[in-house]
Amino acid sequence: MRIVFAGTPDFAVPCLRAASQRGEVVAVYTQPDRPAGRGRGLTPSPVKREALLRGIEVFQPENFKSAVSKDALRALKPDLMVVVAYGLILPQSVLDIPTYGCWNVHASLLPRWRGAAPIQRAIEAGDSESGVCLMQMEKGLDTGPVLLSQSLQIGEQETGGQLHDRLSALGAQVLADGLGLLRADIRPVPQPQPEEGVTYAHKLDKAEARLDWSQPATVLANKVRAFNPWPMAEAVVAGERLRLHGAVALDEAHGAEPGLLIRAGRDGLDVACASGVLRIRVLQREGGKAITAADYLNGRPDLR
Repeated sequence: MRIVFAGTPDFAVPCLRAASQRGEVVAVYTQPDRPAGRGRGLTPSPVKREALLRGIEVFQPENFKSAVSKDALRALKPDLMVVVAYGLILPQSVLDIPTYGCWNVHASLLPRWRGAAPIQRAIEAGDSESGVCLMQMEKGLDTGPVLLSQSLQIGEQETGGQLHDRLSALGAQVLADGLGLLRADIRPVPQPQPEEGVTYAHKLDKAEARLDWSQPATVLANKVRAFNPWPMAEAVVAGERLRLHGAVALDEAHGAEPGLLIRAGRDGLDVACASGVLRIRVLQREGGKAITAADYLNGRPDLR
């Protein structure tokens, strides 16, 4: 089975490995190299690095608008194209090229959280469950029928980074199951997505990371989890801007102004919210590294 793989970030790498084990990956498509790091040098994507290690030919078109880019894909004679967090919208003319069309591995239980940031939005919304869908791609944004899916429970203190890693591994497993069926000449039956329950996971914006103390503590605690490791929640606490790596919501009544530090101890910094209290357990000062609240207080004797 001739597979063309399209993906870019770390999330897609386990799926590339799974595809390589279940078929012949004849080419990899990934985003063009982008400036990164302090030197802003051009840096290949994680998927490109994995492809080069495996000796797989890599294509990096800016888009698929030109006839040349489509002809190059057509010349590969793909049976299937597997798309995982590629970052480009594929026109119908591209979706029609592979014999079995294009499959997408998406990190949510569709139709909930279509779009760019399903992992973080699920945590931010306080969802107790997430999962992975293997979807037959069509022109709409994550609207295609689902071929296979698996769910998992989101941990009460699980961060965006931790859930990302679990769903990345689960996505590779679901893809491997689907490819195994296709190799056995058993095509997974497409199940149309329900019309009810559609939500959109809009792309993360760094401006969202600034916490608003006029919101409930439960909302802010979810944001802290969701935005770890990027863009990382930020807030002004006791006159200092901090990045928050870990926090929990306390169901505690108070009469304090939102944003006021009402307690500081080894267990955390307790900040008043519109309702409840946010206990900050792990934080980072500007230019510093992540430390516990107890270590932070060693440098802020004025708060003890």
